[in-house]
Amino acid sequence: MQDIIGLTRQQIAQLLASDIPDGAIVNLGIGMPTLVGDYLPPDREILLHSENGILGMGPAAAGEQTDPDLINASRQPITLLQGASITEHTISFAMMRGGHLDYAVLGAFQVSERGDLANWKTDAADAIPAVGGAMDLAVGAKQVLVTMEHRGRDGTPKLLRQCTYPLTGRGVVSRVYTDLAVIDVTPTGLQVHAMKAGVSEDFLRSVTGAPLRFPAAPRTIVVDEAGVPRYESGGGDG
Repeated sequence: MQDIIGLTRQQIAQLLASDIPDGAIVNLGIGMPTLVGDYLPPDREILLHSENGILGMGPAAAGEQTDPDLINASRQPITLLQGASITEHTISFAMMRGGHLDYAVLGAFQVSERGDLANWKTDAADAIPAVGGAMDLAVGAKQVLVTMEHRGRDGTPKLLRQCTYPLTGRGVVSRVYTDLAVIDVTPTGLQVHAMKAGVSEDFLRSVTGAPLRFPAAPRTIVVDEAGVPRYESGGGDG
């Protein structure tokens, strides 16, 4: 088996942030998704939403910027952009349920080849004990982007033919960003959009619990000397 050093959590978030288009309204979920807010391209106007009632969320707060009453969904201190608004939960959830979000970025324990999402409860003692607002985000956002490691701590695949954990939503995931690849959910199954440099097609298949389709030449994810990930074209159809 290949000895692969995958992307870090920060690099996964950075790669996803580079894909969010100008003008998008985006919710960042609990965990790894909250990192995306620190890497948004400065030349794009992207409006961040947090389910606890923030619209216009800025990067993470540090030092004198920290306000214990100003936190994101992961209970981490954040900043506000000029013009930001704070609402109570009913209005925040109306935004989520009403189709006003272009993207929801969520973590996951499992994703199926049909785009089913399981991200809220396992037998692990440290798992999220309830679905919270993830179900509303999963069905309310126009697209759901998932960030997760490709394999669990025991090495088992997290991309599967069928989820074995309780579902958050059926057929809701559009794209998955892992430490090894970026994979699209299509009507005909999972298609590789890009692979980390050094990952072979055979290796990626071996650590994925569902069939994968590959374009003629998938994009490659490379990391520069500063640790910043980017795509290099492979000439495929991604």
